[in-house]
Amino acid sequence: MTHRWTREAGRQAVTPAMRQGIAVGVATGAYGISFGALSVAAGLTVAQTCALSALMFTGGSQFAYVGVVGAGGGGLSAAAAAALLGLRNGVYGLALAPMLRGGAWRPVNAQFTIDESMAVATAQQTRSQQRAGFWSAALAVYVGWNLMTLVGALLGDVLGDPQVWGLDGAAAAAFLGLLWPRLKRCDAVAVAGVAATVAVLMIPLTTPGIPVLVAGATAVAAAVVMTRQGQPPGTGCYPSWPGDAGPGQEGLP
Repeated sequence: MTHRWTREAGRQAVTPAMRQGIAVGVATGAYGISFGALSVAAGLTVAQTCALSALMFTGGSQFAYVGVVGAGGGGLSAAAAAALLGLRNGVYGLALAPMLRGGAWRPVNAQFTIDESMAVATAQQTRSQQRAGFWSAALAVYVGWNLMTLVGALLGDVLGDPQVWGLDGAAAAAFLGLLWPRLKRCDAVAVAGVAATVAVLMIPLTTPGIPVLVAGATAVAAAVVMTRQGQPPGTGCYPSWPGDAGPGQEGLP
């Protein structure tokens, strides 16, 4: 009887918000193995790779950093590209501030403000549920991402020279994989197309890393112009991709 009561009490203690956060965290953390392998393939050591995941802790920025380094860019260019992509976390912080504790907790909150913790927190109805969703997602992603980064880095270290295995372009492919699910509307496709064109044109004219920065700045400028014209990014028509289910029935998350 005591054991049964304990199990039931434990299930009640784990709220739906916490279950959502943990589920999202486990699924997202698994992708850390890709980052670890790609980072080592780009030339970073296992220790440097793990430090990036522990300290930077935002997947898009991390992939951008190793992508620039892998292309031969300098550390400053790589850091600038990562920072540009990390600006969205600052916007998330504005939305999350009323939900989370302030004061001395702000630096900690900022470290764990990522896409997943933002999504789970804002999907909840009460402040307590929002905090539970935020922290369950953030901690689950952090633990899983860092563990899988280490696994991927060790595997990548064993593989050796990335060009032998055809992995020298894997970072760019992985970044495209992150972008593709967001290309669900015509305006997003147009912005991505213009940014990609700018990057391609800049490659023969500049050093590695600069095309990424210019393309990112182009995308940000386009988003600002669209917003000022009264059309927030992501509100345009739906493109017709092969195999798509149509508006409102997209197969990608």
